[in-house]
Amino acid sequence: MRDKVQALAGGMMVSIIVLVIAGIFIGIGAGIVNQMSATNSVIWAFFKLMLDLGLMVMRNLPPFFAIGLAFALAKSEKGWAAFTGFTAFMCFNVAIGSIAAFHGWTTETTSVASLMDNAGYDKVAAQNFNSLWGESLGIFAYNMGIFSGILVGCITAWIHNRFYKFEMPTLLSFFSGPRAVVIFTYFAIMPIALFVYYAWPPIAGALQSITTLITSSGIFGSFLFGVFDKGLLPFGLHHLIAFPIEYTRVGGVMEINGVVYEGVRNIMNGQLSSPEATSYITHNFTSGRIPIQIGGLTGAAYAMYVTAKTQNRKKVAAIMVPAVFTAAVIGITEPLEYTFLFVQPLLFFVIHVPLNGLAYVITEMMGVSIHGNQLLFMVPNLLQPEKVHAWALIWIVPLYFVIYFYTFKFFILKFDSKTPGREEDNGDIALYSKEDFKKKKKQTSKDLPAEIIKALGGAYNIENVANCATRLRVSLHDESLAASDKIWKQELNAIGVVRMNKGIQVIYGANVITIASGIKEALGIDS
Repeated sequence: MRDKVQALAGGMMVSIIVLVIAGIFIGIGAGIVNQMSATNSVIWAFFKLMLDLGLMVMRNLPPFFAIGLAFALAKSEKGWAAFTGFTAFMCFNVAIGSIAAFHGWTTETTSVASLMDNAGYDKVAAQNFNSLWGESLGIFAYNMGIFSGILVGCITAWIHNRFYKFEMPTLLSFFSGPRAVVIFTYFAIMPIALFVYYAWPPIAGALQSITTLITSSGIFGSFLFGVFDKGLLPFGLHHLIAFPIEYTRVGGVMEINGVVYEGVRNIMNGQLSSPEATSYITHNFTSGRIPIQIGGLTGAAYAMYVTAKTQNRKKVAAIMVPAVFTAAVIGITEPLEYTFLFVQPLLFFVIHVPLNGLAYVITEMMGVSIHGNQLLFMVPNLLQPEKVHAWALIWIVPLYFVIYFYTFKFFILKFDSKTPGREEDNGDIALYSKEDFKKKKKQTSKDLPAEIIKALGGAYNIENVANCATRLRVSLHDESLAASDKIWKQELNAIGVVRMNKGIQVIYGANVITIASGIKEALGIDS
């Protein structure tokens, strides 16, 4: 069960990619458009186009998730799966709208005024019932946000993986294989839509209760979010904590310039695009990452450098500097975190996780209001600095550097933790000559996929290969055939390994997508 949940978390990263691009377009486009008074110039029109393209994504998130999840979770014939995902999404919304119309609910009858005048609702009840409805791609249906896309994407992938090899009778052979999946999905959507029609109102009510709990718990809720967001990282489930807060109504709802945005990340993008917004929300569950990624992990890396053996410090610096840069600029922290997680779990769970939760509390208490939590994605703030309230970071980030440095240094020395450069066998940090580097690079690009397949127990032991932002996720028939952690880290360039029933996750960092592509190509699997 856990590997399926992890696959879902990894699959959602496919759709999140387009959200990152949309955020950049909104940031740059709104930053220029909101500062220009002339609206008839080519420059204004260009940046308005960027803004509109970004907002197009934010206002149509559900189909992106339906397509992205169907694609990511499909084992083969991924193009057909994505096509079926979009088809199923359209069918799902039409079916919901048709069932609603049968019960007398349309755009007109679900308006607040109509509910109060004709259905006897009071104002609050009318507003709550009206919030259940909306339009997606011009189709009237439930306003489920990205939950509709996630539901349809998962159902599509499940049907696709079961029937993409289905053979029709000879007379209908044209409709065999993935074409049959489209037909089966059409029929499956009807009972699913009927079930959702009755199930969604109580689910929406429960989500509203969760929203109220999170927003009313204030900084305590922020602390818990920070603790669980980081504490679940080794298990690959951290996306399932952050994702609903950032992209669904669990994280809150706000109307900006007549458009309703759900989730703190979407709300901040709406504020970014609005010329009337004066700041970003502070209860945003994202600003707390800034002290960790820029200050804390840099201090931890410096502590590992200082505590390394003197003769090994240059070698340690060679691996720490790129890792620190990646964490601060891009926000990928796993290379550093897994460095101390696997040699001293105490540093991770007892020190790093609580301090991560505390960072969310401090930034929120200090009113830090900034868009983005990695340096690369904070650039749009420079275009609209009047919306940013982040002066407190000037002392919070250095404070976290100091806390992490001295805390990590103390525990590394206290428990003689074998962080890089402190091992008896220093093979992990060995330097190479220029010729060695060229040979290693050539071998890595050419032979690494084949070596990884061998380390996974061979091609016949591999059921499915996927990846998220930093991890190679592989389903295995027999997980005991996979190589040891030592081989993964010392011979196959892995940062860390997470094992599970019938599967394994290998952490490679940002270049995992090219590694996964190489493995799929070697196995003859459709990407």
